[in-house]
Amino acid sequence: MLEEFGLKLIKLNLPFRLNHVNCFVAEGEDGWKIIDAGLHDKETIKRWELELAGKKVTDILVTHYHPDHFGYVGRLQEKTGAHVSMTKVDADAGLNAWQESFLNKLSNNYRLAGVPNDVSRNMTSNTSEFVSQVTPYPKVDHYFQEGEMVVIGKYEYEVIFTPGHSDGLVTFYSNEKNILLSTDHILPKITPNISYWFHGDQNPLASYLQSLEKVRKLDADLVIPSHGKPFHGANDRIDEIKAHHDERLVQTIEAIGEGGTVSTICKGLFRKDLNIHELRFAIGETLAHLEYLRLQGSCKREDRNGQWWYYS
Repeated sequence: MLEEFGLKLIKLNLPFRLNHVNCFVAEGEDGWKIIDAGLHDKETIKRWELELAGKKVTDILVTHYHPDHFGYVGRLQEKTGAHVSMTKVDADAGLNAWQESFLNKLSNNYRLAGVPNDVSRNMTSNTSEFVSQVTPYPKVDHYFQEGEMVVIGKYEYEVIFTPGHSDGLVTFYSNEKNILLSTDHILPKITPNISYWFHGDQNPLASYLQSLEKVRKLDADLVIPSHGKPFHGANDRIDEIKAHHDERLVQTIEAIGEGGTVSTICKGLFRKDLNIHELRFAIGETLAHLEYLRLQGSCKREDRNGQWWYYS
């Protein structure tokens, strides 16, 4: 289906419950453009070697700094000499999120969230394990600007800033074909993780909901996501995602009860067993919902013995 637009989907395996990421290649006048590159691991290396054999790569467009999109970009740039573009916000995040100085702050962040010390150590170690999967870092040649136009395959797309899932995430929209390359902003079966990581945008859920309204105005027909299969009807899916967060905010208020830490409230929201990697995202998502509620006046927060305590 995507061939008529000059796009080829490259589905790369991931070692997580969310077990794949969709990257893309598109042929241009001077060579090939790549959208995202997956993790830097052996399987990804082999897959790109196969897909790019005999191809000249001119550009790598990075939608955001998360490892499954950003991780192999640096090595791929070294191999191809490609020009790398992404937002400055996420370029800065990608170059700092796995630095030792940043990793050293994680234990204090998890202490604020009320995470037990042994679990905090495991969560920090889990983050550190990604260093090899995101290095070497790319040299970012161009910072995306809101509204700039890029040719991808057969059509021209507008770069649309859609912060929320990350502070600098972008999507690409073709007005001519009414297509949205939704990256991780809108997914067909799951809701994108919206987390606060104790840095950057203090209210990422508010930003995400605003970004959904921005994209709603496009009324895009075909949506091509970075996880899951392409689907039709962006606005129908936006309505479903907004309804999910409305329900989740109600559940968060209920989970606050007589008050609690981020960790205890998280346990009330996520009842299934989570591995350490998943728990990191659950804590981040719980905190994002708590901060959204706090900043709109629906709950309060105070520091109790070095931990954030939320109460109604």
